[in-house]
Amino acid sequence: MAAQAKTDQPQLPVPLEREFFARNPRRVARALLGKVLVRQSSDLLLTARIVEVEAYLGQDDPAAHAAAGPTARNSVLFGPPGHAYVYFIYGNHYCLNVSCEREGKAGCVLFRALEPVTGLEEMAQSRGITIRSPSDLPRLTSGPGRLAEAFGITRLSDNGCDLTSSDSTLWIGRDGFRRSSIFVTPRIGITKAAKLPLRYILAGSAFVSGRKTLAKLAQSSPVKSKN
Repeated sequence: MAAQAKTDQPQLPVPLEREFFARNPRRVARALLGKVLVRQSSDLLLTARIVEVEAYLGQDDPAAHAAAGPTARNSVLFGPPGHAYVYFIYGNHYCLNVSCEREGKAGCVLFRALEPVTGLEEMAQSRGITIRSPSDLPRLTSGPGRLAEAFGITRLSDNGCDLTSSDSTLWIGRDGFRRSSIFVTPRIGITKAAKLPLRYILAGSAFVSGRKTLAKLAQSSPVKSKN
C-alpha cells in the first residue's frame, strides 16, 4: 500500500455557531477573545487570533452606528447575528464589526486588534510594509484599520458576509485556545459614551492597539476570564 502523502495545510478552526452571536454584545465581546479570524479562498489562507474588541450596544448606545435607527448603511446591524458590518472611516480605512443580538435588535462588536497566526507574508504585502523582526509584527494587525487592510477587508467585498460559515471567504472559529484573564477598559477613539467599560483585551498580548494602552495595562490587574 502506498504511503499516505503528507500535507502542510494547517488545521482550520471550527466555525462559531450563529447562537454564539445572538446575545448581548458585552458577552459576545468577552467570548470572542482568543477566537480566530479566518480569510480563506482557493489561493489564500490568513488566520489571526482576536486579542482586542469593543462592544457597541445598539440604539441605546450614543456611540453606536445603530443609535439613529435602521438605515441603508447600518442595516446589517438589525439583521441576523453573526454577519460582518464594515464601514469606512476617516477617509482612509475600513473597520470590521460582527452583528450581535437577535434579528431586529441592533448590537455589534468592533475588532480592534489581532495576533497573526498564518499568512504573515501576505498580510505584510497587503499592508505595504516589511517585517524585519518580531517587534514589527504588531504593525500588521494592531488597530482596526491595520487588521482590515492586512485581511483585505472592504465594505464592497465583505459587508454582510456570514462570519459563521466556512463557505464564506471571511469567518470566525475556535481552535481550542484557552485564555486565562482579560482586561476591561473604556472604549477609545470616541467622544460619546466614552467612559463605558466596553473594551475587552486579552491579557499578555503585545498586539493591543493604542500607544498608551500597554503602559497602562502594565499597571493594572486583569480580571479572571469568563464567557
